[in-house]
This record gives sequence, structure tokens and C-alpha cells, in this order.
Amino acid sequence: MSLTLTVEQEQLRATVRRFLADKAPSTAVRHWMESDERHDPALWRQMASQLGLHGVALPEEYGGSGGGPVELGLVLEETGRALLPSPYFATVALAGQALTACDDDTAKARWLPSIADGTLTATLALAEESAMWRPEEARTTATRGDGGWTLSGTKMFVVDGDSADLLLVVARPADTETGLFAVTGDAPGVIRTRLHPLDPTRRLARIDLDHAPALRVGCDENTLRTVLDLAVVALAAEQVGGAQACLDAAVEHAKARVQFGRPIGSFQAVKHKCADMLLRVEAARSAAYHAVSVAAHGPAGLPEAAALAGATCADAFTHTAKENIQIHGGLGYTWEHDAHLYLKRAKSSEHLFGSPALHRARLADLVGI
Repeated sequence: MSLTLTVEQEQLRATVRRFLADKAPSTAVRHWMESDERHDPALWRQMASQLGLHGVALPEEYGGSGGGPVELGLVLEETGRALLPSPYFATVALAGQALTACDDDTAKARWLPSIADGTLTATLALAEESAMWRPEEARTTATRGDGGWTLSGTKMFVVDGDSADLLLVVARPADTETGLFAVTGDAPGVIRTRLHPLDPTRRLARIDLDHAPALRVGCDENTLRTVLDLAVVALAAEQVGGAQACLDAAVEHAKARVQFGRPIGSFQAVKHKCADMLLRVEAARSAAYHAVSVAAHGPAGLPEAAALAGATCADAFTHTAKENIQIHGGLGYTWEHDAHLYLKRAKSSEHLFGSPALHRARLADLVGI
């Protein structure tokens, strides 16, 4: 298993970085995070049609490019660097990977091509009011009647859940284990409420289901655990990009800011901060790249790799975001500077799909500590 990227993978990362630097600079991020639509439809179409990013991890028979978790991780690293306000993470990293992992060719043929060409937005609804992310903790009920399946319950912290065309809901039938169900966003019995999280660049929603009509997707509880691990790995890759952006901003400011006739980067205390940030970012990148490499080879070893990446990358992003503000001094605390946006994304992401403490505890259990 190698962590060395191929030439094509390096080119993919460079292309996405240039594209987002041109099309999604900080000014655009601030505009769209404050708008009602919350993302740029033209940018969304370009990402799908011109760059093929929506299908980067989808099988070729469903309109994708046949890549996998490694390629998706590289794209997410760059979207995390840019703080891209977009349904890309929910649609591609969550719903797309969930459908791909499930053993349901009919569901794949029905929805994956539309995800690949950018005409469908989707998301995964897992957590509930208990804020537990384990599939077996689901209390949303699935009932089968003459007209098919209906779902009742409440889902919380659903990424882009207020606008997604398709909701993949984790629910529990009365007679079998927890499964996955597809619900259209505008179906009767679906009430979607936008939450107001700390991070203004990522939309979260509460979804109340009252006998909402649904289709069952062939996805058992073990597969759902794999889907959650894939989500943790995808988030870890995004966090690496955010942490790298914080490090880059801090180093640039330390070089340019002059105090007492010399750049502040020449002071030992600031050197120590930057060196520690670099160490944490590289450790996080190693953990994330290991995790996407493991994910690309199948579920064996994925739970351990996901837990390690989830804890390491969340801690690294939060630490570098805080230190970036410290190195910028008073400027870093202002609304006009982007440092606070990265800290808000870091703190919000820290508890998405489980906290670092939860990941560490799970890793300890998996390795028998």
C-alpha cells in the first residue's frame, strides 16, 4: 500500500487548486455563505461538466471517471483549503459514496448518473437528537405498508439537508436491522429546518419525517458502518486542506509583519508556533492519505484508519486555526480577515461524524487497548 501520488493524481490536485483559486476566492466564499442560495450554481455546473469532479469517485458505468477515495480525497483537500460553500461534500462524499458502497444496482443506476453530471444534489441523514453517529443508534422508524415504505422520526445535523434533492436516511424497520432509505426532499411528510451552526460556510439542517414515503436501498448495517467510515475519511481529507491553508496564511503573515525592525517570523516564539503547526499538518496529511489509501483497497483495516484520521485531522485543523489567529494578532480577530472562518469550520467539523475523543476511544477498542 503506497502513499505516493501518481502524476495524474498530482495533476488533479493542481487543476482543482487553480480552478478554486480563480472561481472561489475569499470574496466569493463570503458572498455565497451570506446568500439565500448559499452556493454558486454556475460554479457547481462547471465542477461537474468541465472538470468532472462530481464523478471523480464514481464507477464509469454510472457516468463517473472510475476513480476512488484517493482522488476524492485530493479534491476535498482543495475544497477544504478554499472553504468552498457548496453541496459537493454532501452530494459526492456522503451520498455518492453511500450509494456506491451499497449492494443495489437499481439504486445506483437511478441516482449515480445524475450525481455525476451535477443535476442531482443529495445528502446522508444519519444522526438524531442524541447526536450519536452510529447507525445502530438510529431511532427513526421505517414502516412497510401496502403503498410501500414510510419513515417517521427526526434527523439532525444533516449537511445541506435543507436543499438536497435526495435524502438518504438511516432508519430502523420493525423486523430487521437498520437500513438505508431514499426520500425525495419535497416529499409529503418531510419538514426541513435550516440550523444556524457556528460555521457559516457549511449548511446543516434538521429533518422531521412524518410517514414520509421512501424507497429502500440495499444497504445493511455493516455496510452503513463502512459508509460512516468513508464519511470520516472524506472529512479528514477536507480538514487537511483547511489546516494547510491556516499554516500558509500564518507563515506568510510572519514573513511580512514587521515589529521592532524585523519580521515577526524571526522571533523564536513565532518560529516555534509555525514549526509545531507544520508538524501537525504533516501528521494529519499522513493519517488522511493512509486512510484514503486503505479505503481504496476495501473495508479491511478501514475502521482503524478512519478512527486515526478522524482524531488526528480534527485536532490538527483546530490547532492550526487557533495558532493562525494568534500569529495574526488583533487582525486575526476581525470579521474582515478570513482566519475566523477557518476556526469556525474547524470547530464545527470537529464534531461532525464524531468527536476526536470518540474516534480515539473507538481506535483503542479496535486495537485492543
